[in-house]
Amino acid sequence: MIRSMYSGISGMKNFQTKLDVIGNNIANVNTYGFKKGRITFKDMVSQTISGASGPSQGKGGINPKQVGLGAQLAAIDTIDTQGSLQPTGRVLDLAIQGDGYLIVAEGTPGAAGFPDVTLYTRAGNLYLNNQGYLVTSSGHYVLNNDANPAPIQLNGGNIDEIQNLSISEDGKISFIAGGVLNEGSEPIIGLARFTNTGGLEKVGENMYQETANSGVRTIMTPATNGAGTLVSGVLEMSNVDLSEEFTEMIVAQRGFQANTRIITTSDEILQELMNLKR
Repeated sequence: MIRSMYSGISGMKNFQTKLDVIGNNIANVNTYGFKKGRITFKDMVSQTISGASGPSQGKGGINPKQVGLGAQLAAIDTIDTQGSLQPTGRVLDLAIQGDGYLIVAEGTPGAAGFPDVTLYTRAGNLYLNNQGYLVTSSGHYVLNNDANPAPIQLNGGNIDEIQNLSISEDGKISFIAGGVLNEGSEPIIGLARFTNTGGLEKVGENMYQETANSGVRTIMTPATNGAGTLVSGVLEMSNVDLSEEFTEMIVAQRGFQANTRIITTSDEILQELMNLKR
């Protein structure tokens, strides 16, 4: 009975964590570029009451007798499937159709040691700052597709001259400045691919960072060698499915209730044992 109590406690803790993951998914249902999480469980060590034995003396073998001691957290995965695309009509809104992440960075462009921090994102709501640099909504600089990526600055920073801005599916930026068409002369927006995208670590603000298990990044040009294409005027929505999340919420709630019932039942039996002395 003591074992059943601890098994029930482990189940309750696991389903609490499952509800935390579901809650985060639902909270980010309208977050651009968000990738939902999924939690999985595994059983804990089992207590062996008696081991297995092979056939002997005219008798068949005996299977092991084991009592499980509950469940534990196995993994919290990031499901990296494509989210639906929402048209916005804004040129600097970019969606990635296929594999890849925009490369963004913190630091001072042109300074020694730039970038201070390199991050990756699927949220393509981009902007031009007052120096003509292409940045994210949180101010991170968008980098190009060079071997050593650098920030993308349009027209040398003279953004007042820029007209008819457009971005092609292969990351080329075109615009008219001073009556002259600049087509393909600006840096190309770069994408990064990883061997194991599930190994990337979420760091907030729609950003991911490289880890030891994600593999080393490969910097690519959009629409080449398996990299995704860029779609201007469109944003990638979250890949959260509310119907699926609500179903999983019900499953988690019932699982939590079942584990509380185990504890309640074990407590009642212990109470009966305590009353035997009377």
